[in-house]
Amino acid sequence: MRYRWPVALLGSVATLWGAEIRLSRFDYEDRVRAAWTAQVMGMLMGYAFEHKPAAVVPVASLPENFRGLRVSEAVAIDDDYYYEIVALRAFEKYGVDLTVEQLGEQWRENSAGSWGSSEQTRLLLGRGIRPPDTGHPRYNRYWFTLGPQFAGDLYGLIAPGMPNLAGSVARRLNHIHGYAEGSDGGVFQAGLVSLAFIESDPRAIVRQAARLIHPSSPLRQCLDQVIEMATVGRSAAEIASAVLDRWNLEYRATNGAVVNAGIVALSLWFGEGDLLETIKEAVRAADFTDADCNASNAAAVVGAMHGMKAIPAELRRQMSDRIVGEEMGGVKLTPPVDESIADLAARTAAVGLSLLKAQGVRIDGDALYLPRQEVATQPAELFRPADLMRYWNPDWRLEGAGLGGISHARANSYLDGDVLVTFPRDELRGVVLRTHVNFGCGPSLDLEVAAEPGRAWRLEAFANNDRLLSELIEGGTSGLAWRTVHVPVEHLAGQVVELRLYQRTLLPDRLPSPAYWRAIRLER
Repeated sequence: MRYRWPVALLGSVATLWGAEIRLSRFDYEDRVRAAWTAQVMGMLMGYAFEHKPAAVVPVASLPENFRGLRVSEAVAIDDDYYYEIVALRAFEKYGVDLTVEQLGEQWRENSAGSWGSSEQTRLLLGRGIRPPDTGHPRYNRYWFTLGPQFAGDLYGLIAPGMPNLAGSVARRLNHIHGYAEGSDGGVFQAGLVSLAFIESDPRAIVRQAARLIHPSSPLRQCLDQVIEMATVGRSAAEIASAVLDRWNLEYRATNGAVVNAGIVALSLWFGEGDLLETIKEAVRAADFTDADCNASNAAAVVGAMHGMKAIPAELRRQMSDRIVGEEMGGVKLTPPVDESIADLAARTAAVGLSLLKAQGVRIDGDALYLPRQEVATQPAELFRPADLMRYWNPDWRLEGAGLGGISHARANSYLDGDVLVTFPRDELRGVVLRTHVNFGCGPSLDLEVAAEPGRAWRLEAFANNDRLLSELIEGGTSGLAWRTVHVPVEHLAGQVVELRLYQRTLLPDRLPSPAYWRAIRLER
């Protein structure tokens, strides 16, 4: 029979003591261990649905095998908890004032970065790009995805009951592989886990953690959408559908931070503090999401709320305490992982105690006296595809560019060194680059552009209302075949005009290609 955790349980796990909240050291360590255990379980139960159709039959047990290992004997390493292991090592090496630059050194030492924004960080580190630039949109093409989100549990675990501290640590460190809404997802997750130590109502936890994120953030707007719809009685299925309808057009990615943070929120809301129900909600919420990450994140919150007693005994019997692995995504880990979950939890709690002491938190014998914190909204951190022009060519304005993650890599817009890559958010409208020019006596306009092999896009150039050029940009047989396109503007000498360059991808009998723009050479 399913057990619903009562809100009144708060009194037994965290006692109010004046302006402080008393948490026993035993409860803290037990709940850290439960969060670690639950997040691994959530990943294992959600893995079969990652980037795939959602579950329609409830998932209530662990798989027998994962990546060639029997789960009862050892759990294979996965990115949903590897980056936390790496960050834990960094805290132990550098101390609780760990900087993102020092975390980058730990990433290099441990060969972290197998997929998505994290893979981009590994590659950027290899090119000499240093954190926090490794997570910035200027360099990291997947800055808006959920790498920081599934790495955010640790920052909540080391700042129990102090969501502002957890959020600030997360913001500082998750810039190693994310920015703006990507970073927001990590702050939200850290806040969820931190609040779970002092609040037993998952709905209150979701409401408070959402307030860490600035209202102008798309991720906060998605969370508000979930909360508002749930509050008026809409079902989890209705909310998930509405979230995807609203936000998947903005982020055509199964691993986008915004949609997946919304699913974590609704999983906690409708899971009602029950571990299995929370995981079930995460894996059945919607097709083509990062289901294992969402189940892992949501499960960690429930573990931190209730401790090891919240984990069904049957699940505990099914899973080993040992995490192992020599590589991940084809990347050799240095050193290979061979860790005990119980040991990881004990080490995490030790770092947490050191951080709390550094923050002046009173620790008296077996009790932690946590200062009560009103959640403070962090300053806005925003980036839009149009902002790429700051770094590429600020004389031109970019409109209509879309974002796509690892599942829709060709639908992405980003900078690759000095090359601007674009793909339309809405293929009917296309992408446009726009500027106003006061031409002198000898104007000229030349473009260096390319398409991917076997694909094409159409370039159209307009001066005011007149179309100057319409040309198919086709890829070659291999690599990018760069070409220079001359746009006839000589007859516009002495005129003030608005120039528009369109990328169109709805082409008959052609596979659509991103547009590669190496240069715009405009003589006025």
